[in-house]
Amino acid sequence: MNMEAPIGCGTALVTPFRPDGSVDEAALTAFVDWQAASGISFLIPCGTTGEASTLTEAEWLRVITLTVETAAGRVPVFAGCSHNATAVAVERAARVSQISGLSGILTASPYYNKPSQEGQFQHFRAIATATPLPVILYNIPSRTGVNIEPATLHRLQSIPNIAAVKESSGNLAQIAEVITQAREGFRVYAGDDGIALDVIELGGHGLVSVASNEIPAEMSDMIAAAIAKNWPKARGLQQRFAQLMKANFCEPNPAPAKAVLALMGRMTDTLRLPMLPVTAESREKLASIASELGLLANATATHSM
Repeated sequence: MNMEAPIGCGTALVTPFRPDGSVDEAALTAFVDWQAASGISFLIPCGTTGEASTLTEAEWLRVITLTVETAAGRVPVFAGCSHNATAVAVERAARVSQISGLSGILTASPYYNKPSQEGQFQHFRAIATATPLPVILYNIPSRTGVNIEPATLHRLQSIPNIAAVKESSGNLAQIAEVITQAREGFRVYAGDDGIALDVIELGGHGLVSVASNEIPAEMSDMIAAAIAKNWPKARGLQQRFAQLMKANFCEPNPAPAKAVLALMGRMTDTLRLPMLPVTAESREKLASIASELGLLANATATHSM
């Protein structure tokens, strides 16, 4: 099995819900199909943006299975598979690995516990041992309360199926150190749309994106241009979509992205508590940005509800 993770732009997929809060399977399959047809490099269902922490175990497995089935080999799928109890994370990794066609998993640092660096090392090693698939680590200290330090990440790279890291620390100096220390074939992804080009310029291998939920083709083009060192094209696309990238975090993710996708007719903007839809003021701002970018022109035609 190839243990290398892909290069390019991946989408941290939102999870569509019906107005009653249940998973909207029809909207999900249509959405995944659109993502794959738009040239995205890989998909990540059931991460933070997918509201994974609000899904039941059965829903989590169903969303991942549907994503894999709909992608149908056109694009790799890495399932979000995180938990702050190592034993549960290990069981989930083993279970999800049984889904035929799944490319790998993405797993975040344990949240709330605030483990030491050694605790994180042991946690990730246990998860990697539980699956034969490639593992992408996810470093997001703002949500988990702990940072995967470069020295710890370097140790973890000795485990053959730990293939990549999604770096959402926002610390470019740290990310540069991680890239410098990376073993051959180990991928370093930007975890923030706004600094993706900076990370690639440092030697990174792509982006796990929120904005690509709304503009998969455009974000894919931007990342491909950066990897090809076509900086005028990459920077031009970044400048064009900078307002949208920023506005996606005007309220807690994924509420703004879901608001735009609802305006585009791709799903409702339903979220599960404790997440809430955006305020009327934010919705107006998002609608204005989306309209200026031409994202609403075919809203009726693409409506899948």
